[in-house]
Amino acid sequence: MNDLIETILNHRSVRDFEDKPLSKEQIETIVKSAQAASTSSFIQAYSIIGVSDRSKKEKLAEVVGNQPYVANNGHFLVFCADLYRHSLIGEMEGSNVIPSIESTEKFMVSLIDAALAAQNAAIAAESMGLGICYIGGIRNNLEAVEEILKTPDYVIPLFGMAIGHPAKLNDKKPRLPMNHVYMENEYEQDPEVLKEQLNSYNELISAYYKERTGGTRADTWTGQMGQMLEKKSRMYMNDYVSKKKMNLR
Repeated sequence: MNDLIETILNHRSVRDFEDKPLSKEQIETIVKSAQAASTSSFIQAYSIIGVSDRSKKEKLAEVVGNQPYVANNGHFLVFCADLYRHSLIGEMEGSNVIPSIESTEKFMVSLIDAALAAQNAAIAAESMGLGICYIGGIRNNLEAVEEILKTPDYVIPLFGMAIGHPAKLNDKKPRLPMNHVYMENEYEQDPEVLKEQLNSYNELISAYYKERTGGTRADTWTGQMGQMLEKKSRMYMNDYVSKKKMNLR
């Protein structure tokens, strides 16, 4: 155990920030930390758009589902899968790169690269005493986000990250126990073992909600997931990704 690991294990989403912008130095440190993340074959297939313009932040807050902390934070980042610069590389080098950058493989590379960079940024911010909240609602209406951020073909905004000085810290939600997610050598073959683990986790989560709400809420995790996954959401995504000329081959 060391300070870095304690920071990682102490993560919780922060949605209430002080009215205090991040300094230029803080932003630079966070972005450089993101860039230090591993990247497949040195492709670096992502970009980060920092949104400081108040009107843009307010528009994004509305688009993602009227989440006020998207506008009210120290700084807002949008992480994008980005193969646009690689299309320019093809022009510069006289190389036919289009079949490759339009492939499912490079699409997956760009998603993974962006996610790795974002988690580095999150850990860096939290190590500085800041709080963060990932914003998946960016994908609620990517046409609107594209208009706000002016993203070209081969660029897809994936998620946002609100960063700032915490005004309030939420409780930590207990994750799945390690023995539920870590398997040795092969995937667990018995579905009944997995169901038993899920029932055990349900008890843990239900107790967490009871304590947090004074007994007014006792959700189970499988109950939450069952309701959420039963609802279709963002079903336009395949068409949008294709429109941006990614994941086509």
